[in-house]
Amino acid sequence: MAAKKKAAKAGAGAMAAGQAARSNPYVQRLVEDSDLRDDLHTAYESARKAYNRMNGKGPQKALEDKKVQRDLKEAANSLKSAADALRTPKRRRRGRGKLLLVGIVGAGLAVALSEGLRSKVLDALFGAEEEFEYSSSTTPEPSTGGAKSPVGA
Repeated sequence: MAAKKKAAKAGAGAMAAGQAARSNPYVQRLVEDSDLRDDLHTAYESARKAYNRMNGKGPQKALEDKKVQRDLKEAANSLKSAADALRTPKRRRRGRGKLLLVGIVGAGLAVALSEGLRSKVLDALFGAEEEFEYSSSTTPEPSTGGAKSPVGA
């Protein structure tokens, strides 16, 4: 009987811990952000390499080792990157919107300022301009060569 109560109590505690973890924004970021996970994994691997290399050496000798310094520096950079990612909310599509706006404005300026490009765009949109040659369907009155015009008389 006591074992069942202990198991139920443990289950309730595990359930509450799961709910708390699910609602925690840091845990959510860790689950959703692959770059954050990569940074943490890189930091862990670099720190592990540095620790294994330092094992058995004194602190002074271990810190003189260039490979240990490199691994510690890489671990610190990865941890800094992960901490920055956790501090700032992840922004999505912000850069794409600005890039799209700059592209549209640039294309508009290019079309407005370049006559050749403007004609190509208009031809693509509305079809090529047809050459039009005007020919009159009426014929002019034949002029008389020797007769004076009535205006001058």
